[in-house]
Amino acid sequence: MSGALVSFLTMAISSRELSAELTIVQILFLRSLLCLSLLGFIILVLGVRRPGAHWGFGRILTRAPSLHLVRNTVHWASQYAWTFAAVSIPLAEVFAIEFTSPIWTALIATFVLGERLNRWRLVAIALGFVGTMIILRPGVAVIHPASFSALAAAVGFAITYVVTKKLVSIEYPIAILFWMNVTQLLLGAVPAALLWVSPTSAMWPWIAALGIAGLSSHYCLSRALRCADATVVAPMDFLRLPVAAVVAWLMYAEALDPFVFIGAVIIFTGNWIGIRRG
Repeated sequence: MSGALVSFLTMAISSRELSAELTIVQILFLRSLLCLSLLGFIILVLGVRRPGAHWGFGRILTRAPSLHLVRNTVHWASQYAWTFAAVSIPLAEVFAIEFTSPIWTALIATFVLGERLNRWRLVAIALGFVGTMIILRPGVAVIHPASFSALAAAVGFAITYVVTKKLVSIEYPIAILFWMNVTQLLLGAVPAALLWVSPTSAMWPWIAALGIAGLSSHYCLSRALRCADATVVAPMDFLRLPVAAVVAWLMYAEALDPFVFIGAVIIFTGNWIGIRRG
């Protein structure tokens, strides 16, 4: 889980550094290109050595192309919204708003998957809404458009979680990861080509960091959920907020907004209640 936390933070910082020269669609395209190249190399090397293993060639074949298309299109749009937020507003605020995703997931899963929405999940949703309002403070502070972008990304990620839950029953994890990068590479190819800017030599280390972190974040999070219960893993994910706040303060002199932390604590409480009781 520590690897996942470092990976998520690396993606945010890399995106911010790359935005000084590159467009968001180009950043996403380069990330997908590098992730797919690394994943293809892993499948090629390890798949040849152990064809029957979970990384073998046969495991990337899909039986649900339409579900992959829906999931990955929504995920690409959500990544665009998240990256726009990450390069526009304080990182702590981006992560705090993103933490509403589990609450949106519970709400969407009720209608799409027919999951039961009991009183504890309703409490979690209500607390998530209250926490978000404290962070955004509509009517009190001027809300940056990127804050709404972060909120849209959180809802989009929730949709992908619900679709992923349907996919994992019929697809291998390696297939989900493989087709995610293939689809998003194709989605970003044309707009990236139209808005292409040749990266300078100073940008390539950040491009490499973005691609590696994009792959390692999924791997580490999956391993964490495999090794421990969600009740252990999910609260650890909230360490992203204080760590991101400190890093952003050191690197970009971003102020530590107390309202962001208050709202995040309320959102965390809602998620915790949803996990433990719901």
